Amino acid sequence: MKNIKRRLKKESLVLGKLLKKIAPRIGASVFLEPEWEIAGQITFKSGKKSYFRYNTLDLNPVGASDIAQDKDYANLFMRRLGYPIVPDSKTFFSKEWAQAVGASRRTIDDAYVYAKRLGFPVVVKPNSGSQGSGVAIVHNRREFYRAMRAAFKLDRVALVQKPVHGQDYRLVVLDDEVISAYERIPLNIVGDGKTSIQRLLQMKQRQFIAAKRGTRIKVDDPRIAEKLKRQGLTLHSVPSLGEQAFLLDNANLSSGGDAVDVTASVNLAFRQLAVRLTNDMNLRLCGVDLMVDGYISGLPIPGKYWVLEINAAPGLDHYARTGKAQEKIVEELYLKVLRSLDR
Repeated sequence: MKNIKRRLKKESLVLGKLLKKIAPRIGASVFLEPEWEIAGQITFKSGKKSYFRYNTLDLNPVGASDIAQDKDYANLFMRRLGYPIVPDSKTFFSKEWAQAVGASRRTIDDAYVYAKRLGFPVVVKPNSGSQGSGVAIVHNRREFYRAMRAAFKLDRVALVQKPVHGQDYRLVVLDDEVISAYERIPLNIVGDGKTSIQRLLQMKQRQFIAAKRGTRIKVDDPRIAEKLKRQGLTLHSVPSLGEQAFLLDNANLSSGGDAVDVTASVNLAFRQLAVRLTNDMNLRLCGVDLMVDGYISGLPIPGKYWVLEINAAPGLDHYARTGKAQEKIVEELYLKVLRSLDR
């Protein structure tokens, strides 16, 4: 039990401590529960109180937040509203859940038949969850079944969909304004002609720790082995000087991805789209994840961009831990969030 507590303490989020640090700037105070440091109470100068847990604040309505957390339902409503979602997305159920809801034709085997009909590669992901957990692009039967079983360990519902390609962006919207935007680049290494990929990953992990970034690279993640194999590499390969190798398909910062701030260069039309989508989903704070076949600085071209997901609790912990400049940006963003909570 002590080990579990120690691990949770190490993985506690930055949000509580950050809010406690910046709240006095607007005359507010924060009580952070002392054991886990993941939940807290904000008391504003007016006496108004607000609460948070993990990255979830009191800004968004419960119903809208629940819909955003359910990827399939969110897709349903976004498609109905006319937004370009990832095409050919369909849900399938774990054996136990399929029996419970009477959906005998939505099992893992039915999912494989559907994947073959779409044509490999396909994307497999848990229907809920965040930070890229359980998300995989699979290319054959063996990879498919392994990915589906991994997804079912995280959720009783999994999505199978066609992959879309381009630049991966997150736009964070708060009350009709895009307050942050960054490009997310998947976990990768750059060779020096002398060091193995495994060693380069270990060096990258040490850099994360030195930067107090909570990311833990799972070198034994089968998705890394498969990704390397498709590039003709293994963990023991030694990339040449300047050679870049990508190790995961998903670009989440929590799985070792990098972030490049693009807030100043987001095209007005993409800003308006993100704000409109946030409003249509009845959210005040929302992370809008976009895949753009091109760049966020250009105009949105139909058929060249897709809404990957929306997130009603877009924590910026991992972004804040990518550097001092990003930490300062996140402080200013959450100061705006606090002011919105006080309205």
